[in-house]
Amino acid sequence: MKEIRNVAIIAHVDHGKTTLIDSLLKQTGTFRSNQVVEERVMDSNDLEKERGITILAKCTSIKWNDIRINIIDTPGHADFGGEVERVLSMVDGVILLTDAAEGPMPQTKFVLSKALKRGLRPIVIINKVDRPDARIDEVVNEVFDLFAALDANEEQLDFPILYACGRDGWCVTDMSEKSDNMAPLLELIVKHVEPPKADKDAPFSMLATLLENDPYLGRVLTGRIYSGTATVNMPVKSINLNGEVIENARLTKLRTFEGIERVPVDVAVAGDIISIAGMTTTSVADTICDVLVTEPIPSTPIDPPTMAITFSVNDSPFAGTEGTKVTSRMIRDRLMAEDETNVAITVKESADGSSYEVGGRGELQLGVLIETMRREGFELSVSRPKVLFRKDPQTGALLEPIEEVVIDVDDEFCGIVVDKISQRKGEMTDMRPSGGGKTRILFLAPSRGLIGYQSEFLTDTRGTGVMNRLYHSHGPYKGEILGRRNGSLISTDKGEAVAYAIFNLQERGTMFINPQEKVYAGMIVGENSRDQDLEINVLKGKQLTNIRAAGADEAVRIIPPRRLSLEDMISYINDDELVEVTPKSLRLRKRILDSSERRRVTRDKKKAAE
Repeated sequence: MKEIRNVAIIAHVDHGKTTLIDSLLKQTGTFRSNQVVEERVMDSNDLEKERGITILAKCTSIKWNDIRINIIDTPGHADFGGEVERVLSMVDGVILLTDAAEGPMPQTKFVLSKALKRGLRPIVIINKVDRPDARIDEVVNEVFDLFAALDANEEQLDFPILYACGRDGWCVTDMSEKSDNMAPLLELIVKHVEPPKADKDAPFSMLATLLENDPYLGRVLTGRIYSGTATVNMPVKSINLNGEVIENARLTKLRTFEGIERVPVDVAVAGDIISIAGMTTTSVADTICDVLVTEPIPSTPIDPPTMAITFSVNDSPFAGTEGTKVTSRMIRDRLMAEDETNVAITVKESADGSSYEVGGRGELQLGVLIETMRREGFELSVSRPKVLFRKDPQTGALLEPIEEVVIDVDDEFCGIVVDKISQRKGEMTDMRPSGGGKTRILFLAPSRGLIGYQSEFLTDTRGTGVMNRLYHSHGPYKGEILGRRNGSLISTDKGEAVAYAIFNLQERGTMFINPQEKVYAGMIVGENSRDQDLEINVLKGKQLTNIRAAGADEAVRIIPPRRLSLEDMISYINDDELVEVTPKSLRLRKRILDSSERRRVTRDKKKAAE
């Protein structure tokens, strides 16, 4: 049997994990020399390609000197940290990638702490060393400090370092050397990462780590074989973490990874990473094993969600005109299917069954779920995100999620950033110059205060600032935080917006719509320049008469509207507002569309408060 090495690539978002795998695949003969290959070949999902980020953890395999190396590409964004936590149980080593200019970032710290806790010995790669602003020596020191801060043991602290340019496909052990390939990395993986410790003679057992739905094979579970041998059609059972049997089944299909393809095999041995089909109810963290096995394989608990959004049926006047999946039942089935495959989210049904509370790690993760559903033809109404509080078991005090925020900004914008985050109850923990006229500021801020801050932050820093967030802990409740100060401009009628009306209303605030866009009563068409809501008529056209005017009419000049993305909309709305999501449109609306009903509810709230 060939030797096996299992390794995961971990890093902060955009530090070059997927691009590095591209180079490894090309250089190990996975693709023909003349084959046309897309960039970031591992990002197979449409959303991944568009956004340029990895969302789902994926496995690939390469051969090097008759040794099989299974590599798992992981997402770098903190919202998808649940994917990273799961896959680390499948590997015996990790490659930690760090940008030569940015250095270790919050997500680097998060994924590294998980890897060190599992006792893995990392290989450190300083990537993008060709950048003009690279600060290689400082970054190496920062990585060492990070290892020390995370209580790494002596073995882990003695990590090998490589210097690489993943895009150009080379790495070296010393910056004075020259190279045009990734051979030093492959040799280091073989030397540094231990072969899988597995008992080949014991009964078969594997831990299900990833779950996906294949259109042809149905439910496909991916995991690593901990002991024994798997063969096609062998009888197996699955047990949960308590040792209870979930189901009995047969392994109808066994597939291993070769490059980016999955290849059917008849036999798979201990230590290998495989995909199996034929199980109907087994899920992530369950043990699939021989019928004789009774002990489950221990699994790491996943960090709980910190934020929730309520999904409900679209009940606007335009409901059912653009989507094909519009009923509450369809939405429920889709969310339950997502809950099964994605361990980092939770789904709770409301008492009346009309809405569903979906918990996740952050706005981006929930935004990706909504965007995926939208592309599948769903119509939804989505509420403002709310943070998930906890109670202190000892004192009974209210605890809320606190995030670690790392901000890189030009020196001139430091003042406004510190001021804005202080207003949102954030506390500054560190501030230091990072070279090139930039400053790095660290805060601990409540998640509640950071909802909706991203777009404001980009405006304040003129698009040059970079903000990274990561869940830190649950801390004491910080009190009231001011939300959006400006009111909404609300349409009073249903129809098509008219350029003449928008032109006359522009001084009232910022518009979100173009002329000829369809609107309805209660739909938000812009942001008021003052703090209260204002109802406006965007359908009012110019009254034409048969009397000729002496002077020429004033030309209608319209300022381009402010266009919000889905994530912007979710974080922009207030508690009494919703985002209407359809396959073709994204609209903002009031929860109560009727204006007199809205006024009555507001009046009742005021009375109750008094």
